[in-house]
Amino acid sequence: MKRAERLHALSEMLRRNGSRGCSAERLAREFGVSVRTVKRDLDALERSGAPIWSRPGPGGGYGLAVGASLPPVSLSAAQAVALMAAVSAAPDAPYSDLAAAGIQKILDVLDPRTRARADELADRVWVNAPPSAARGIRSALEEAMAEQRVVRIRYTSRDGATTTRDVEPVLFASPNGQWYLVGWCRMRDAMRWFAVSRIERASVTKRACGGHTIHEVGEPPTNARPVHGRGE
Repeated sequence: MKRAERLHALSEMLRRNGSRGCSAERLAREFGVSVRTVKRDLDALERSGAPIWSRPGPGGGYGLAVGASLPPVSLSAAQAVALMAAVSAAPDAPYSDLAAAGIQKILDVLDPRTRARADELADRVWVNAPPSAARGIRSALEEAMAEQRVVRIRYTSRDGATTTRDVEPVLFASPNGQWYLVGWCRMRDAMRWFAVSRIERASVTKRACGGHTIHEVGEPPTNARPVHGRGE
């Protein structure tokens, strides 16, 4: 059994046993591996986000929170490197830090042979990453978008005028290689596109957005589409 398959089977066994849990010794016998290997696998599952609990002492063991399970991870080395390359080449993309952390979780649960091939192939892919906006600004914009709260920005327009505006974030867009925050500008009382590179400061307020939708932005440019991960 490959490691990725064993990790999935291990999580499912823990889920089935519910609050009873399983000892490391029993898990090792079930999968024909050493107790040390089982504990390494449990650590990998926990790093990947699986809600594993442990209970020491007689009658103790390991378990998985009720209702939780881990889907099988069966990426090839090339697929793993494709994810790494995409994130490395776009460090200024929204939520890129979270994407990098997610990829690391995937790498942690790959079987050792696939992980080794991925590491070797990654050395053969070089990127010239463009400079990104300040991490604090990006974090504020990402939080405001995810929580749908008004964000206050200090913005310098192309003609050099600097203003402070309250914006209701609607979407992020990169139709020409440059990232924009698209949102309802409360100062202009209209939908506006703000180049992230021109935002000098950003802070999330406690005020909720007013419910403006992506349909108010209009049709996306011909060279842009939503990020659905559907292979369209």
